[in-house]
Amino acid sequence: MTEQSPPSGAHAYAAAGVDLEAADKAITLMKGWVEKTSSPEVIGSLGGFAGLYDASALTRYTQPILATSTDGAGTKVAIAQAMDIHDTIGFDLVGMVVDDLVVCGAEPLFMTDYIACGRVEPERIAAIVKGIAEACVEAGCSLIGGETAEHPGLMEPDAYDVAGAATGVVEASHLLGPGRVRPGDVVVAMASSGLHSNGYSLVRHVLLEQAGWVLDREVAELGRTLGEELLEPTRIYTKPCLALAAETGVHAMAHITGGGLVANLARVMPEELSATLDRGTWVPAPIFDVVRRVGAVSQDDLESTLNCGVGMVALVPAHDVDRALATLDRFGVHAWAAGEVGLDAERGGEVRLTGQYAGWSA
Repeated sequence: MTEQSPPSGAHAYAAAGVDLEAADKAITLMKGWVEKTSSPEVIGSLGGFAGLYDASALTRYTQPILATSTDGAGTKVAIAQAMDIHDTIGFDLVGMVVDDLVVCGAEPLFMTDYIACGRVEPERIAAIVKGIAEACVEAGCSLIGGETAEHPGLMEPDAYDVAGAATGVVEASHLLGPGRVRPGDVVVAMASSGLHSNGYSLVRHVLLEQAGWVLDREVAELGRTLGEELLEPTRIYTKPCLALAAETGVHAMAHITGGGLVANLARVMPEELSATLDRGTWVPAPIFDVVRRVGAVSQDDLESTLNCGVGMVALVPAHDVDRALATLDRFGVHAWAAGEVGLDAERGGEVRLTGQYAGWSA
């Protein structure tokens, strides 16, 4: 019996399930998309050990405050994988990250991403990065680095997850937050594009597992298939909200993600103030009512998990509401006055929803 020599170098790694050639091809395919996000401040190109960014532009600030945020796209990646559509999940990732930055008034400067997968499929990785790059362009930030990690034996071959982090800057005197909020401020709500990237564990459980729906099911209320609805990309509010900060006297903003409208708005409410919002001022997109009815989900559970039609809110002085709405409209963001902030010694810091969504049955 002839004994075979063990594989060496890249061949040994390939035998263990890691394909370095596939990784190199993925980098080649994604380079063009990454370059589309570049700005004069970006130093070097894709492939370095670290992303480099020239911070000398920050010298124009009197007191620059750096802001950073990190997030993922949650179990929405399971929908992308099931549908074999991968060029939107990166858009969701960026939206989750940069819109957390903008609530304090920070302009995103650069972002890095991390993709973990069971097997590097170059075209799939490039499609994910395409979505990340397109969203970075939408948000006005540069994608300056990232990592694709192949985890054979830990993840299934076609499985992957995404995460990212971004850094932004805001002038200290322009920093938004609870300290600026005043009684009489109006809650300006900004429409979401759909579910965004939160609550998919609930949505998948009630629609796919309990109800047995399939992703290619045509849903009349949605006007498209269930899968198409569930993959609707997260809206990126960064540029509209930066314009809001520059052109109005906005006091604070809240990104409506996990926990829903009440919990996230409460994060920017001072202890002595409370906010009351009227559900009757907006009609959530049909997907929210579909989840509620088909899954027999209580309104409390729905509102504490999903954004229910509001992806971002701004607290604006009453005299500036019209200007705020006009600014957001200029960016194509549907917005409206949904409520008001008031003094409340007993229930300070709370957010309450009143009324009922139009067209929703009990």
